[in-house]
Amino acid sequence: VQLVESGGGLVQPGGSLRLSCAASGFTFSSYAMMWYRQAPGKERERVARISNLGAYTNYADSVKGRFTISRDNAKNTVYLQMNSLKPEDTAVYYCNLGMESKNYWGQGTQVTVSS
Repeated sequence: VQLVESGGGLVQPGGSLRLSCAASGFTFSSYAMMWYRQAPGKERERVARISNLGAYTNYADSVKGRFTISRDNAKNTVYLQMNSLKPEDTAVYYCNLGMESKNYWGQGTQVTVSS
């Protein structure tokens, strides 16, 4: 299993970013996918989840209405569109797969929201 995130960077408050996670090594369309984030000194928290075919999504209260998770099963990729970004969204964002009682993580991508 390999998960590779991209798309992070520095953005001003109110701006937008789209994160991508390219997956390989498993049958992507069979599994739900998640995005997590971890800010300095804080625990890792789940941001969003999408079901295997994309029909169902859910979000942390802190990002509802601002973030959108989606997936393209033909490209084995999951996305996180982040709008109206706030300084408190600053964190390393990780793609996550739970499969057969194991957790798989990407290397993370840094998102910094600052003026």
